[in-house]
Parts: sequence; structure tokens; C-alpha cells
Amino acid sequence: MPTPLPEIRRQCAARLLGLHQAAHSGHIASSLSCLEILVELCFGRMSPDDKLILSKGHAASALYTVLSLSGRLPEAELATFYQEGTLLAAHPPCSGAIRAIPFGTGSLGHGLSLACGTAFSTRYTGNQFHTYTVLSDGDCNEGSTWEAALFAAHHRLSNLTAILDLNGLQGIGRSSDILNLEPIADKWRAFGFAVAVAENGNDFSCLAAAHDRLAAEARPRCLIARTVKGHGVSYMQDRMEWHYLPMSDAQYTQAAAETGPVH
Repeated sequence: MPTPLPEIRRQCAARLLGLHQAAHSGHIASSLSCLEILVELCFGRMSPDDKLILSKGHAASALYTVLSLSGRLPEAELATFYQEGTLLAAHPPCSGAIRAIPFGTGSLGHGLSLACGTAFSTRYTGNQFHTYTVLSDGDCNEGSTWEAALFAAHHRLSNLTAILDLNGLQGIGRSSDILNLEPIADKWRAFGFAVAVAENGNDFSCLAAAHDRLAAEARPRCLIARTVKGHGVSYMQDRMEWHYLPMSDAQYTQAAAETGPVH
């Protein structure tokens, strides 16, 4: 019997927290924000040939743990996170050494463009796959994101899904204060995307239902997942400073207890 997605999420969260504690590094809350999105894709939706581009590259630890648990990244590689000479730095690597990570990302605004090119390539290669890219609030502040959206709609890239991890926070404050995105669903529709909103983007059934509403569309898709930054750890939830902070030993113990032990 397949392992339920909430249990996989617990296992990934435990590994993620352990990686950050060992490295004494930040970007923890950004990774917890999109963990359900990545688990749902890698364990419940993507075929072996599908492509995944994490545009919000500061959530790299979430990507690494999900890829490792799903067999797309060697466990031994995961243990090198943030160490000297590692392939698994604070942002996804650009070396191409890890097949499941096609591009280095992290400077926001590039992910959708890369995903568009990847999706568009199938028209020339004959290879058939779906391309998924996970964006952040900050990605949607960048003009290159909207240029890519125009390209996707013009070429009717029905094999492209952009998933917006909309947690309402960015590196220096609330998205509504920095550059208000609302009404965000209307904007993506105006750019030619089919749009579905998961009002609870940290809930697997809500994510799956939103994906299902887009399944028959013959144009690019945008799934807007309204999430909580730092989801699952009470002192991190919806707190901007946890975009950066590492955990103390006591904070790690609390976070590990709240996200649940690995079974």
C-alpha cells in the first residue's frame, strides 16, 4: 500500500529540519511553505519523464528532501547539504550534475521562463512530458515572469503548469506592502492561463482538487496555492524573520516535535 502523503510530508519535514540544524542555516520557513506542493507533485502527480523547476530556489532544502525520499536524489548526496564542495548548496545547483534538477535557480523571476522553454521544446524533439514550476510571491514582482506568461499563452503551452506558492510574505515584509499582487487570479487569467485556486495550499486534498480542475485545459495552467510560511512550526508560521533565521537547539527540538517524528 502506498505511503499516505501526510506521512511522506512528515518524513520530509523531519529531514528538512535536520539538514538546516546541522548546517545552522536559514530559509527554513520558505521550504516548509511549499513542502506539500512538492510532495504532491513528486509522489502523487508527476510521471518519470515530467520536469520540475523550483523557481523559488531559496526553498532548496524542501526540493532536496522530496527528491531524496522519492528516489530521484541519492541519500548519500543529501547528507552533504551546505558542506564544502557539495552539489546541494543553499539554492539548487546549476551544474546539471543532478538529473532531477535541470536548472540552477534562486534569483527570482527566472523559473517560469526556463519552464516555458522546457515545455516548448517538445514541439521540436517529439518527447512528451509535462513541465511544472513552483513560483513565489517574489517571482510575481519580476517583469520576466509576466513576459514568460505572455509567451506561454501565445504558444498555448498546455504541457506547462505554474504553481504559485502564495504565502503572503517576502524577504523584507508582506507582499501586500511591497508590491500588491491581488487580484492575483484575475491577473493570470488576463495573461491567458487557466487558473485554479487552492485556498488551503498546505492541504493535499485541496491541492489535488485544484490540479484536477485544470486537467482538461488545452492552454497553460496556473495553480494558486494560498499557503502559510513556516507551515507546521508554530513559532515560524507567518513570520517574515524566519525567511532568514537558523534555529537554536531548543527551537529545533520544538520544531521537530511539532512536525512529528519519522515513522
